[in-house]
Amino acid sequence: MSEKLQKVLASHGLGSRRQMEKWIVAGRVVVNGQTATIGDRVDATDQVAVDDRRLVLRDTQAARVLVMNKREGVICTRRDPQGRETVFDALPGVHQGRWLNVGRLDINSGGLLLLTTDGTLAHRLTHPSTGIDREYAVRVNGELSPEDIERLLTGVDIDGETRRFSDVRYYDGSGRNHWYHVVLMEGRNHEVRDLFASQGRRVSRLKRVRYGPVVLPSWLRRGQFAEMGPEDLATLYGLLRLPITQPATSREGSSRSLLIPYPELPVQA
Repeated sequence: MSEKLQKVLASHGLGSRRQMEKWIVAGRVVVNGQTATIGDRVDATDQVAVDDRRLVLRDTQAARVLVMNKREGVICTRRDPQGRETVFDALPGVHQGRWLNVGRLDINSGGLLLLTTDGTLAHRLTHPSTGIDREYAVRVNGELSPEDIERLLTGVDIDGETRRFSDVRYYDGSGRNHWYHVVLMEGRNHEVRDLFASQGRRVSRLKRVRYGPVVLPSWLRRGQFAEMGPEDLATLYGLLRLPITQPATSREGSSRSLLIPYPELPVQA
């Protein structure tokens, strides 16, 4: 079965579909010896080259997913002019394509970071219409009042936009340090910190602990990563209604599941 060229290129980890469309328009992609155009479709029998380098088309089941426990002080940028450590520095090599991070964490935040070689999967996981939520463990200076929590749930104005948590739960704490677990549907840049700041609370520690059905396991130490196993991959692709031709892969992955039960997602248009 043929698929749109930009979708195939994105699924091989070369970039987003929009970026791949720009590459096609720029003449960087060749299909069967001819410069590709927007609207071209390809299948496994076609010969595709990007920047004069042949791309070996593969099935979706070859995609890989890593679950990382990001350390604070590490950045999510692929290359840093200041020479700071990035999450890509210690990742395993891939024969084709590249690792893509699924939603970033800023330099002062840690916890769960997903990385994949499948651009289509990355796009589906990050797009707001998919309905994937994110959960964070947050340490703040002082305890929120019931009125503070109500405002954070109903919405507050930040830079002209209404922002809110979909859930706020007290976790633990004493003195000036109190931990909360909060849930966001999108997770924009600095949104958690800005929401707490709107109630006069400064965030001193921020850690993502869940991304949709993927949880940060307690056994995964800071700075380490684990590769998702074939059963988890099949479950994740099924939840997102993405094609995966067989659940098994050539890589064993983690023997322990990294997923929790998750509600059915809305059908994508």
